[in-house]
Formats: sequence, C-alpha cells, structure tokens
Amino acid sequence: VQLQASGGGLVQAGDSLRLSCKVSGPSASRYALGWFRQTPGKEREFVAAISRSGSSTYYDDSVKGRFTISKDNAKNTVYLRMDSLKPEDTAVYYCAGKQTILTVAPDTEVRWYDTWGQGTQVTVSS
Repeated sequence: VQLQASGGGLVQAGDSLRLSCKVSGPSASRYALGWFRQTPGKEREFVAAISRSGSSTYYDDSVKGRFTISKDNAKNTVYLRMDSLKPEDTAVYYCAGKQTILTVAPDTEVRWYDTWGQGTQVTVSS
C-alpha cells in the first residue's frame, strides 16, 4: 500500500485548507488512518485519526473544534479539513495508516502506524 498526501500550501491565519491522502493498493476500508505533523527539531505529533469504518474520529486537543478528519472509502481517500488556521499549525503534515480489524480504534502513537505518506507542507502566516 502507498499513501500520497497533498493539499498543503501557504495561507494566512484564519484561513482554511483541506489535505487529502490517497490510498493506493488495498482498499482504504481496511485501514485506520491518521494525520501527524512535524516541525524542524521536534518529534512527529498526532493530529487526528479515523477508524477503519470511518465511524469514529479522534483529535489532539490543540486542533479539536478546528480540524475535521473524514474518510471516503469509495475514493480510497482520507481528508483533513483545517479551519481557523494558526501560525502554530505550520508543519509538514503526514498521513499514516495501519490495516486493522473492524473493531480496533486507531492509536495516537507514531509507532502504531506501519505505512506513511511523504508529507505535505502547511505554512500559516500571521
């Protein structure tokens, strides 16, 4: 399986962006998927995750209420809608996946995921 992230860019504070992550290979319906972000010199950190079925979502407190993760299994794509962006949201955003059984909830830890996309840069100016 391969994950291809896209949709990053340069925006102003308060703007919105939607990131996409295309799953190539086995159906996205087999995967729990997550978004992480990383800035230079810092550890990769959890942003949001969605269960295999798409029925359960999880968010870091720093983005709760502003970001929305969703999954379209028919298009093999997971999205991260980011509203009310702040300069501190500036980072490289990575999508990650792990094939799971239906009842497993996705984790917030980097090490739980076994497949990663290449990252897309999001820059928010003040």
